Amino acid sequence: MTTRATLEERNRRLPGDDLIRDPIGSLTNAIDIAAAADRVWPWIVQMGAGTRAGWYSYDRLDNGGRPSATRMIPELQSVDVGTVFPAVPGATDAFIVAALQPRHFLVLGARAPDGSWLVTWSFVLERVDANRTRLITRARGAPGYRFHGLPRPVTSSAVAVVHSIMQRRQLLNIRRRAETLDTRGRAMTKTSSHTGWPERSAWLSRRTAHTSPRRGVGTDSRVRPLGMKPILFSIDSCRCTT
Repeated sequence: MTTRATLEERNRRLPGDDLIRDPIGSLTNAIDIAAAADRVWPWIVQMGAGTRAGWYSYDRLDNGGRPSATRMIPELQSVDVGTVFPAVPGATDAFIVAALQPRHFLVLGARAPDGSWLVTWSFVLERVDANRTRLITRARGAPGYRFHGLPRPVTSSAVAVVHSIMQRRQLLNIRRRAETLDTRGRAMTKTSSHTGWPERSAWLSRRTAHTSPRRGVGTDSRVRPLGMKPILFSIDSCRCTT
């Protein structure tokens, strides 16, 4: 399954692009999902480390080893501009919601000390038809970003590799959840009320049998949208691209 964006998707403007007008780079990825946007959106809006649902990528790297959620979490479905998405568990650094339109797009960002946007990370849902959605992601970095303080050329190369690996994993896991799980994390079948959803897979049978609902979900008041440390794709790897 490819997560490569088309040339047209890479070249056109997406929500969040206006926050960093002259980025040092931009990475755009995309995936087809056999589910309507209203089934994909809940998985995206509950993202975040620690007390949130996880990032659906490599949990050992970006969620302290805690498995990302395999169910939709009602208390995390309501977000607004300024909502904090912790970068890693217990972090004082975080993404914050910079812009959103429910079921259409979510833009996360991290600010520099002067208050300008240092990195943005957009998730855009585009309707293909009643049962298919195109999910497009884009990470952009401002000129001031450096990966672990490395020179700009090294930053660009390092970020391109790290981001592509982590972003691919996340997109595939969001796709799998939206296509095969109901709101409670139960595998859907063709005989369920969700007409047309895929049959239960062997992977999902094993996954749901050994994954219990997450505890302690809520808002982590300790995080603040400052600073930024390496995480996930990571915040660092989101910040700069080739």
